[in-house]
Amino acid sequence: MRKTLALSLILLFSASLLLAQNVNTGGKENLIFKGFISTTLFGQDQSFGFGNGQDAEWAATNNTQNKWFMGGDIRNSRITMIFNGPKLENDWVLGGVLEFDAFNDYANEGAFGQQVPTPRVRLGYVDIKHDNLLLRIGQAWDPLFGNVPVSLSHIAFPLGYGSAGDVGWRFPGIFFYYKFESNSPTHFGLDAAVMENSWANGNDNTNFTTPGNAGTPQFELRLNLESKFSDGGIFKAYVAGHYDQVKLGGIGNATTINLTGTAGELGLSFSSHGFLIHGNLYSGKNVGQQFGQLTQFSEANHDLASTGGWAQIGYAFESGWGIYGFYGTESVNKDDAIVLQMPREKNNLFDLMVRYETGPFAFGLEYLHSNLTYLTYEGTADAEGTQNGSQIALSTLYHF
Repeated sequence: MRKTLALSLILLFSASLLLAQNVNTGGKENLIFKGFISTTLFGQDQSFGFGNGQDAEWAATNNTQNKWFMGGDIRNSRITMIFNGPKLENDWVLGGVLEFDAFNDYANEGAFGQQVPTPRVRLGYVDIKHDNLLLRIGQAWDPLFGNVPVSLSHIAFPLGYGSAGDVGWRFPGIFFYYKFESNSPTHFGLDAAVMENSWANGNDNTNFTTPGNAGTPQFELRLNLESKFSDGGIFKAYVAGHYDQVKLGGIGNATTINLTGTAGELGLSFSSHGFLIHGNLYSGKNVGQQFGQLTQFSEANHDLASTGGWAQIGYAFESGWGIYGFYGTESVNKDDAIVLQMPREKNNLFDLMVRYETGPFAFGLEYLHSNLTYLTYEGTADAEGTQNGSQIALSTLYHF
């Protein structure tokens, strides 16, 4: 009797798994679920901005006693729904993506809130494709968001993001992607985007009419190059540009102050037989909404400029083990920072990771260190201080 019951339960469970693979939608498209489960157990000797755990980017405190604390974080975990739509007339093909993670803070601030991160929408767009042309409408990554450092602990908030040369963000807009025909191993592509603007100079940037959240759209253009070598190596490069203008007076205000944002970015990548070296360099002004200027926003008719970049080198052995080293740095123009009384002037970020990967599963140990230079505005206007913070993280990642 027990064997019969056990066998029945196994068959029922197996049947449910088989049925779960078939997802019905309201149209003719097919739907693919994918994503990953990310877990991180960490120890830190300081609090970090943007936060602790998986979104730590720069040292935010200078505690000298009882510094170390521990925690766990699963907010990198992500689920993505990919819709492969039907063909239209003249071989146009529809598609779309809807993606979520768990970085929208926590469900509450009560006794059990820390274990209840809430979902947030990352991406949501519709694709219309024809041959080498892709038109994307909705919220997607902008062309300025390029190379991404390898990490098991920093995925939704990559290493150096908004803190050491890694810039770019996702916005609602219209995106164009075109790949030029080529019979050679080298291919070129062109990306363009017109996106909504956004600003956060002490105002609610979820209201489209508040100061800084009105003005011209954001315009971006990026040229991509990819070259494949006969031995399997791949070289990639891109150059991107950004332009926008925000009205700091807002809607309905007689004061009209236009703040122009510009940025240029260069990204390089080379990979071959487990070896990887990549990074990017950017320079710009007034692009806090793109995580530039150490994620700081000008609140007056004065530019805030910065330059930053990062590089990572790594090697994945055939055994599945790999080691990766990262360094990133970013500096805000000190004169601009003093005029606007911005707290963060410069950040150096280091990361070393040892990783083991097999199939869809990976685990690794990382050491992260931030050295932040900040302006105090106490006494002399250019008084500087430094903050150092470290994080040790043990992470796992399972792709499905």
